[in-house]
Amino acid sequence: MTVAKNTGLSRRAFGKGVLASAFAFQFVPSHVWGANERLTVAGIGVGGKGSGDIDQAGNYADVVAICDIDDERLKAKAKRFSSAKPFHDFRELLDTMGDKLDAVTVSTADHTHAAAAVAAMQLGKHVYCQKPLTHTVAEARLMRETARKYGVVTQMGNQGMALDGFRANVELVRSGALGNVREVHVWTNRPFRNWATGEMYWKQSPDLTARPKETPPVPDHVHWDLWLGPSPERPYHPIYHPRNWRGWWDFGTGALGDMACHTTAMPFLALELGLPTRVSAVSGEVNPETYPAWANITYEFPARGNTPPVKLVWYEGVRDGQRNIPDLPLPRGLTASESGSFLVGEKGRLYSPGDSGNTQELDIPGGFKVPEPIFHRWGDNNNDEMQKREWMTAIQGGARPLSNFDFASVLTETMLLGNVAVRLGKAIEYNGEHGRVTNVAEAVSLLSPPRRNGWGF
Repeated sequence: MTVAKNTGLSRRAFGKGVLASAFAFQFVPSHVWGANERLTVAGIGVGGKGSGDIDQAGNYADVVAICDIDDERLKAKAKRFSSAKPFHDFRELLDTMGDKLDAVTVSTADHTHAAAAVAAMQLGKHVYCQKPLTHTVAEARLMRETARKYGVVTQMGNQGMALDGFRANVELVRSGALGNVREVHVWTNRPFRNWATGEMYWKQSPDLTARPKETPPVPDHVHWDLWLGPSPERPYHPIYHPRNWRGWWDFGTGALGDMACHTTAMPFLALELGLPTRVSAVSGEVNPETYPAWANITYEFPARGNTPPVKLVWYEGVRDGQRNIPDLPLPRGLTASESGSFLVGEKGRLYSPGDSGNTQELDIPGGFKVPEPIFHRWGDNNNDEMQKREWMTAIQGGARPLSNFDFASVLTETMLLGNVAVRLGKAIEYNGEHGRVTNVAEAVSLLSPPRRNGWGF
């Protein structure tokens, strides 16, 4: 593998288009930080991935508040941050602690990402939000607009973007080593099984197509109404919380939302794709409650300046008892890994096995020159830790995070359009300037579904 050496931080602004402002300016904080001054941060959602998020943020800031709808998770996190004030409702946290906070991490289930993050940004708080940035297309656009309006430092939790190998791959593609790229394939191992038991880690499966009939009592430690947040009311069931919510339309974003913000990020950034103009899909059986067992989604992007149009195809799930993985002419006759990306250019091909786009297998017959670095190198394989450091450093006046909401919201908006196409069963034509599907009227309710009273923006 060829990786460009670190020569320090340099920046390059995008050209014209949706992503033009993603790195075009350096954030200048209104507060000038002293050498020994510490940020204050709150964690919204502190179980599962949120536990690591607030722990890592706590290495660079003082954690003054923690919030979770699950008392057991809240109590567990209080053992580490004993001086942090606990909350069940992030709205109460922001009302009570707003003047004592610089920043928040948001690591809830997908359906409450935007509600928490937008409320925090409206108070001028810097936000780190887990992937996918939002549950719906309209929310992704709102996150972008809100971050710009309030001038806050933002970052989405697709932590592979902090890896040196990811950044080297982006620079290689940008250098023209592959020539014009017109075709990209990206696939995932989600949803994966416990191979010992055959059980799905989360239920994106044709055997679960309806809500449970049982209505067990809500456990004492779970604040169910707060967990539901903006989603429609339904009875509690342990199949939703704490893990399997991802496979349900009302709460999660399926395999696409789970992993596309990781695995598509490298080609998306390298090719500066922006928003697609057409999205189509084929999938397993679609029902009103849960995501299908498999899907192939095709995104069509227009030409950008002097670069040609690009077709990106996404593959997910289990089809006819087998992993839905493409059969591709990979370099050196390699067999596709369970997750990966493959870029096909006029001069060469780049295969990156795994989720993060940080490795490379190259087939460039004419050879190539290692490009000069564009992006900062952290020189550390702990990508979770380095991404938090990048965010915190930016808050204190450093360079903008790579996965800021200008970039992350466009990536999320694009990927979630795939779920809209899956659910409609029709190809959609998309006007990215206005955020509208122009050929299917019933898409409106999927781009921006209604929210429960008390949870609007």
